Amino acid sequence: MIAALALIGILSALALLHFGWATGRGPSLVGVVPSQGGRPLFDPGPVACVAMGLALSVAVLLCVMRAGWLLPGLPAWLSQTGVGGVALAFGLRAIGDFRYVGFSKRVRDGEFARRDTWLYSPLCVVVSSLAVALAWP
Repeated sequence: MIAALALIGILSALALLHFGWATGRGPSLVGVVPSQGGRPLFDPGPVACVAMGLALSVAVLLCVMRAGWLLPGLPAWLSQTGVGGVALAFGLRAIGDFRYVGFSKRVRDGEFARRDTWLYSPLCVVVSSLAVALAWP
């Protein structure tokens, strides 16, 4: 129950943050996107932010289903597989791409790299761990 509540809270906050960025009302994107030489590697536009917000919202829905608070008649394997996918996705994000993102990154200078090391990647480990706990109680 605690894992479900924590996971749903974190994922909901992340979804709202991405929807805020899509509308231009979220906090600055400085330090949120990987950069090299002070230049962002990509510029996430509104469509990408909405897509990520929707993906996170689906993850919230899967967690709510797994907790048994929505559509309790569905087969358990369906929500278990979905939440397992959430655990896998965030676990892989924490590991990273071996260049710019995650604990495996080689580019370690810049605001994003510092935030990724101390906030983003550890948060991904927490989310992945909570999802594992929810998927396989």
